Parts: sequence; C-alpha cells; structure tokens
Amino acid sequence: MRQGSDGTAVIRFRAAGVSLLLAHLLLVGWLTLRPLDVPWMGASNLHPFAGIRADLSLGPVEAARRIGKGLLLLAPLGVLLPMAGGRLSVSPWASLARTVAAGALISTTIELAQTGVPGQVVDVDSLLLNTTGVAIAHLLVVPMCRARLRRRKQDRVGVLPHPRNEAGQGSTPTIPRVGIAP
Repeated sequence: MRQGSDGTAVIRFRAAGVSLLLAHLLLVGWLTLRPLDVPWMGASNLHPFAGIRADLSLGPVEAARRIGKGLLLLAPLGVLLPMAGGRLSVSPWASLARTVAAGALISTTIELAQTGVPGQVVDVDSLLLNTTGVAIAHLLVVPMCRARLRRRKQDRVGVLPHPRNEAGQGSTPTIPRVGIAP
C-alpha cells in the first residue's frame, strides 16, 4: 500500500467491521427473539448460576453443548466491536472494558426483549455466559491482531521513502550567521 492509501484501508476495515457487526446482530436477533411454539415453558431463571448448575447435572456432553451455546452466541462481538471502532493504538484494558460493557448491554437488551416473546424466557445465566464469551473472544483475538497490524503499519512506513527525499533532495538549507537588521 502506498502511504496515501492508509486512510482508505482504515475506512474499509471499519466498514467491514460495521457490516459484519450488523449482520451478526441481525442473526442473533432472529435466533433469540423469534416466537417458539413449545408445549410448555420453564420458569424464568433470576438466580445467578442456577441454570449453569442444572446444565452441569445433565452430564458433560449436554452441559458443554448448553454452556458453549451461551458462550458462543455473542462471542463474535468481542472482535467485531473493536473492529468497527478501527483503532490500533488504544489501551488493552480500556478496549476490553468497553467491549465487555457493550456486550453486557446488548445481552441485557436481548433478555429484556425476550420477556414479550412467546416461548422465550429470561435467564440471567445466559447474560453471564454471553458477556463471558465476549470477554474471552476479545482477549484471545484483539490484542494479537492489533499488535500484528501495528507491526505491519510500522514496517510499511519504514520502507517508504520520506516525501521530501523522493526526488533526491536533502533537507532545506539554512544560512548560518545572517545578521538581524537594526
């Protein structure tokens, strides 16, 4: 890439992040907010970790499936939210805090919206699992990708000649000892 196309690359990167983020949120909305035709519904779970304990009592395979489903539902947000932000130089802790907070808010919104959907029940454990999934995905992917992109940007800048030196010209000459008029 040429030096002038860096801005275009960042805009394309952010646009891809926003597009993927919207597509993922539409998919999550369709999966979680569509009415289900079920013969009976369980009660809402408002006690933290009660649903996870119940899942663990079903055996390791079924527990892994149910807990994994909760962890993976919003996990892509851990990568897509920073990608849509498009910043390379940011504090890792601030980025993690912002991303996890946004993931928790989105998960809370989904859980509250499910109160009016037939066949869907509120589960506080899904809020915890969704938020944990966002945090894990962010920690596993974002710092490594940002470091790689920063290195690539530095390598690209180091290879390019300085704009002033493209035509073989040196720095601007100065005239020493020029007297000041009275």
